Amino acid sequence: QVQLQESGPGRGKPSQTLSLTCTGTGNSIIDDIYYWHWIRQPPGKAKEGIGYIAYTGKTDYNPSLRSRATISRDTSKNQFTLQLSSVTADDSAVYYCYAAAPSGAYWGQGAQVTVSS
Repeated sequence: QVQLQESGPGRGKPSQTLSLTCTGTGNSIIDDIYYWHWIRQPPGKAKEGIGYIAYTGKTDYNPSLRSRATISRDTSKNQFTLQLSSVTADDSAVYYCYAAAPSGAYWGQGAQVTVSS
């Protein structure tokens, strides 16, 4: 069983760079994960994909966030990271990490991030 846990500051100020980390635990299934995704859900809105990093290291992003989002990984720590630059209040949301593997799909519990001055 894979478990994912998001971590990072719960608050940020406009124009700052938001950084969130997702740590995966759970035997060798971690090695079989094909895609690691970041997804967010603003209050009162539907979930929105931010981007992903594949097991090959390839990344792709939601076009609306491509200019501000960077996803990277540290396979030695089973971690992957989201950096979102120039944040505004519209970036306030619950941020989730999600992993897709042949064995199934795994979600973190979500991390609330609030951007305010």
